[in-house]
Amino acid sequence: MAQRERPADELRAVRITRGFTNMTPGSVLIEMGETRVLCTAGVESEVPRWMKGSGAGWVTAEYGMLPGSSGERIRRNNYEGGRSKEISRLIGRSLRAVVNMKKMGEAMVQVDCDVLQADGGTRTAAITGAFIAMHDAFSAAVVAGRMSDIPIIDTVAAVSVGIVDGTPLLDLEYVDDVNADVDMNVVMTGRGLLVEVQGTAEKAAFTRDEFNSLLDLAADGIAELSVAQKELLGL
Repeated sequence: MAQRERPADELRAVRITRGFTNMTPGSVLIEMGETRVLCTAGVESEVPRWMKGSGAGWVTAEYGMLPGSSGERIRRNNYEGGRSKEISRLIGRSLRAVVNMKKMGEAMVQVDCDVLQADGGTRTAAITGAFIAMHDAFSAAVVAGRMSDIPIIDTVAAVSVGIVDGTPLLDLEYVDDVNADVDMNVVMTGRGLLVEVQGTAEKAAFTRDEFNSLLDLAADGIAELSVAQKELLGL
């Protein structure tokens, strides 16, 4: 099996292309190494039924893998499966953490994250790219006069970390992921606030010190991603 070529504390090459498609106001292709995710976002004029009359908005997301995104063909209905639903909810929670939904009025942002090619870290790449797509969708709504301001209060990004052969690693690609003793996904805001931590002992239990070292590693990687987001958006 191929071996990791990056230093343990280095992100994969990150490439983010805004305006990747023309049909949605927020459209971003994010590439982290060989992982590629298309994130699209638009603002709708209605909120879920249970929010009507609240005066507040909502942000929701859907995640799925396209049939040719991995070595084995993914079924097209995978969006309905448990894994896709769990990741969809994670992306939605992550985006809502940095939006003042009272300033949206009764509008909803729908974000779609489609994995074009999977080489590990698809959910974390989706969150990082979805934030930019959401920002661009809000910006288009302001230009169109549908909102007075962009209701975003901070950036949000995510990265995977893990322990492989006793070594903490940042930004796991597939070869790392399948050999990991510990696998963790971390979501943080640009100010360094934690949104979500998903950590699992895949092969061996881990200590509190190891947990803290993984969080520190993730925080450094997310700080780099946050800088890239801000530079791209001119924030």
